Amino acid sequence: MIQSPRLRAALLAAVLPLLALAQEPVSRPYFTTEELPDLIRCLPAPPQKGSPAFKYDLQRYAWGKEQRKDAQRAAQVKQDAVWTYEALLGAFEEAFGMPVSPEGTPQIWALMDRSLRTVDQIRVAPKAYYHRIRPFEYFKEKTLTGEDDELRGEGSYPSGHTIRSWLTALLLSEVNPAAADAISARAWTYGENRVIAGAHWQSDVDASRVAASIGYARLQTSPEFREQMALAQEEFRRLSIGRDWFVSLTEAVPDAILEIRYFSTYNFVGDRIDGYLQPTALMTRQAADSLRAVSDDVMRLGYRLKIYDAYRPQRAVDHFVRWAADRSDARMKAPFYPDLDKGVLFEQEYIMEKSGHTRGSTVDLTLFDMATGKELDMGGTFDWFGPESHPDFCGDPDTGSYTGDGSASPAGRRITAEQFAHRMILREAMLRHGFKPLDSEWWHFTLRDEPFPDRYFDFPVE
Repeated sequence: MIQSPRLRAALLAAVLPLLALAQEPVSRPYFTTEELPDLIRCLPAPPQKGSPAFKYDLQRYAWGKEQRKDAQRAAQVKQDAVWTYEALLGAFEEAFGMPVSPEGTPQIWALMDRSLRTVDQIRVAPKAYYHRIRPFEYFKEKTLTGEDDELRGEGSYPSGHTIRSWLTALLLSEVNPAAADAISARAWTYGENRVIAGAHWQSDVDASRVAASIGYARLQTSPEFREQMALAQEEFRRLSIGRDWFVSLTEAVPDAILEIRYFSTYNFVGDRIDGYLQPTALMTRQAADSLRAVSDDVMRLGYRLKIYDAYRPQRAVDHFVRWAADRSDARMKAPFYPDLDKGVLFEQEYIMEKSGHTRGSTVDLTLFDMATGKELDMGGTFDWFGPESHPDFCGDPDTGSYTGDGSASPAGRRITAEQFAHRMILREAMLRHGFKPLDSEWWHFTLRDEPFPDRYFDFPVE
């Protein structure tokens, strides 16, 4: 029982920031505050003014201010300052190997949410007890992150952000041990960023990593935690199935150019698509080998393959479905579907709940002319929703003959004989090496003997 009125008041002040957690989904902690280790007893007091340790804190504060000159690092510091579980887990997405969310990874999310909510409690008492002044207050300066008003008067020791990030690293490394090095490195940077921000001293961050480890050790004693960890590990294994059967097209088809549209915002949705963690392309080994043969074939004609998309995780397809159901979002109508009402995209099968891309042997591509340094003019853009994208638009793809018949276009568009011929160069090369076309998209081809004709994968593209 805390008897000191001053300490009770300080403790209340330290607890107030936890009210922000009300905006997050509520879950029951594995342990109450009373059942957790007492950091006041576990950790040494923060360094006193004039001590060697405090002199080091001053040196590190100066170091942090120098790091702010790096625009990329400064942007990361600001991103890491966001006090939500979503932002925290987003910072580890690339290192962990997949995004963590209530919808996409419910078991991993449940593990992280409940564990973080449990260990979040241990920082409150030492913050109130020591009520250490923060570096930006000490120097009468501003934080890099604009947190001045939010943090002023709240104890600096230990760092809540660092406890969260280091605990996150420990938990995610247990779920995916193969990524432990990258996960831990990101957590280390996360803690450093609090020094760069001016929100914490280096000794705050150092103690907080230990505090997170203490909390992690306590979690291991909970049978409920161990059960949820097993569920999270199984979910990760299930979502990772198939990775070993896929190869990077950068390695398998080294002459190919990659322009992964769904990693960018220039696509029919207008956002980066779920599941695309890096601007790379993956395919099954069998499909990649056949595509290498296509590449060698067209290189002799003076062209290179340009890849827009290959393997597409199921979560990306789900993203398309959600977008198509939102009739109000028509940001990209003009460049991709000007002649269509968004409401017909399901009916006309431009958007479907399953995609051949998710089986890993389908590719969207065009040709790049090495002589001109430009894409070959195909008479239409990738992902244009309309009859102008059909292989039989203005010609017969089976015979390669151009007819000029553009009557299928609602806007009276046509492609030229040269543009149709360019489409035929790509089509014939793909067919020669075992791919089959799609009758609605000139850029879309699937390996005829695909190894997983009935299996849909969901591991992220990275």
